[in-house]
Amino acid sequence: MQIVRHSEQTLKTVLISKNPALVAQYEKLDAGERRLMNEAFLPNSDLFGPITLHSKSDWINSHPEAPQDFEEFFNDPYRKTPSAEKHSIYIQCIGQILKFLKKRKPEDAFCVVGITMIDLYPRDSWNFVFGQASLTDGVGIFSFARYGRDFYSSHYEGKVKKLRKKSSSDYSVFDNYYIPEVTSVLLLRSCKTLTHEIGHIFGLRHCQWLACLMQGSNHLEEADRRPLNLCPVCLRKLQSAIGFSLKERYRALVRWIDDESTDTPRVTPRHSREDNVNLPKPVEAFKEWKEWLTQCLALLHT
Repeated sequence: MQIVRHSEQTLKTVLISKNPALVAQYEKLDAGERRLMNEAFLPNSDLFGPITLHSKSDWINSHPEAPQDFEEFFNDPYRKTPSAEKHSIYIQCIGQILKFLKKRKPEDAFCVVGITMIDLYPRDSWNFVFGQASLTDGVGIFSFARYGRDFYSSHYEGKVKKLRKKSSSDYSVFDNYYIPEVTSVLLLRSCKTLTHEIGHIFGLRHCQWLACLMQGSNHLEEADRRPLNLCPVCLRKLQSAIGFSLKERYRALVRWIDDESTDTPRVTPRHSREDNVNLPKPVEAFKEWKEWLTQCLALLHT
């Protein structure tokens, strides 16, 4: 096991910058927001900790890439920023082809992300992927198939029995596809993947500073260790790109967890995409994250 721990001075430079304009921008943040983000510099913080690597197969070890600090993110000429005309994120339950999403991208869309329970293999020579995105086109497709608890069992019903070659415009393969039981763990894993990939569309690269949602993951075990929250460095990046109050953001997230429907019918194991099926929202696996959000709100209000 390896702990990736950066010095206080390094993290201050990464988060705040030495650029006077960006330092002034940081100092204009609400006092509570600065207090929360400054937790990044505390070696024994209860909110933000160092990155822990468990094996050589973990993302940082096997995918060397240049880290991205706030200043580099802020000055990136290629990153996409929402505008008054393009400000919406659309989530479309559909197939695995990015061209399909690009052609059907609404005028006011900042990005469109497709989700599927079918395993994704972008090329015959590749292993599976959890997701694939085009940052320039603002489209992505993500599979939650392997997040079901029975995916690796011999009786999993979603495996393709026979390879069928289809044209790029034929989406009949998605008719009557298998949907596993919607558990709280599957929902948590899906939220991590979706928000991580949308973060990339906003211009956030893989985080190498602190334990963070934007860390890369090579396998499900590593993805499960990754927190659902952003570290202060990535949080400042996203706040800079979108503009939001941390208090309002965290209150809204707590409301989302608390807004659990108790009378929503369970989804049947198999259904057609035309069926009007109400999915449950089990949130047992979000309990720890809710406690973390509550700690953040307490600090923001101090």
